[in-house]
Amino acid sequence: MAFRMALVPILVLQLKQTKRISELLPQLPPFWPPRNSGRSVIDQLVLFRKQRKAIGCPSFLWIPAYFSIQVSCFLLWITSIRRMSLDHHPGFDCGGALWFQNLTEIPNGLFGPIFPFLIAGLHYTNVQIIFAGSSVHKFDKFEELAKNYKRFLNFMTFLLYFLAYQMPQGSLVYWTTNLSFSIAQQSLLKHPTVRAKLGLSGNDIVQKETRNVESTNGNEAKSVDPPAKGRIISAQTLTPQELLSLSVKYLSEGHIEKSIPLLRLALEKDPEYLKGMITLGQALYQKNQFPEAAEYLESATSKLLAACPTEVEDVDNLIVASQWAGVSNIRQGKTPDGITHLERVANMKEPDDPKSKAHYFDALVLLSSALFNEGRKDEAAKYLRLVVAYDNSFKELLKQCEEER
Repeated sequence: MAFRMALVPILVLQLKQTKRISELLPQLPPFWPPRNSGRSVIDQLVLFRKQRKAIGCPSFLWIPAYFSIQVSCFLLWITSIRRMSLDHHPGFDCGGALWFQNLTEIPNGLFGPIFPFLIAGLHYTNVQIIFAGSSVHKFDKFEELAKNYKRFLNFMTFLLYFLAYQMPQGSLVYWTTNLSFSIAQQSLLKHPTVRAKLGLSGNDIVQKETRNVESTNGNEAKSVDPPAKGRIISAQTLTPQELLSLSVKYLSEGHIEKSIPLLRLALEKDPEYLKGMITLGQALYQKNQFPEAAEYLESATSKLLAACPTEVEDVDNLIVASQWAGVSNIRQGKTPDGITHLERVANMKEPDDPKSKAHYFDALVLLSSALFNEGRKDEAAKYLRLVVAYDNSFKELLKQCEEER
């Protein structure tokens, strides 16, 4: 366990480098010279190397780096333990557990197949997890190579089963522990929160969607059909609008952790992208990150106010940004600031656009609730009357407000 824990920093570094490779790979030329290009294999490799360095792509030796180190250390340890078992190291003949007290013996008897089955099963599971989480191999340039390598590793499952019968149980205990640690490690590194903490998320390989995403709050854009349906590409190659479309899809499916890194990337590409600011603020609010949510929403509000919006879309953006900025401040305990944002909407002219009108009255409901909680019940009732005139379903809320004045 200590040995494997010591290798974790190397693994994280390799994952960061391979993530960077996967982002830049679409910008590189093919490894082999295209037909009729007139270039030799060496010339093509020289061109590939020059362009790789020009765009700052890490060396491709990072891809097998951790695997090479882990395998070397694994072989050193397992052969060392094997030698200790065969040499009857003190305690190995009675220091096992359960049905495997004698670690110097090879698997035998009724319980003999347990370790071979465990090792074969854990190896197969580990291979599936690794290839399910990998991103570099999903590119056309690596796909065939990765498929063949995965077939080889799957075939190794049968060889390892029979090989385990030829090794002392001391080595098999270590081998089982090592594979179990690998599965736990890979599963943990696939978790969105862990990946975010380690700086591994945000620019993962994503699949461009081919269907349009319907707008639900006035702050989403429709996705653009990709040139090749279902093609795997890097998030770095997507435009801010495409990143927003994909993030909205994730939000609609409840995958907030996946949407936030895409929205941050969209704003890195275009810091003035108002829809990206508003949607990111909404996503952060849903993750209870109220201070940061308010920061993005207030920034969008300031930019919209400075532009004096008149277009329907801009007015709707201002309503939504002010509404969410208001509730973000209220959830932080900054109720006066929150009311100021919501009152901005109340002081606007009632929109004619149906979608904007719905957002407008949503803001009035939130404003009346905040005012009521602050003891300003007459003002709360005033705004609720306007809401009831639009939507009679709030009639009971107005009645309760008037009774408690």
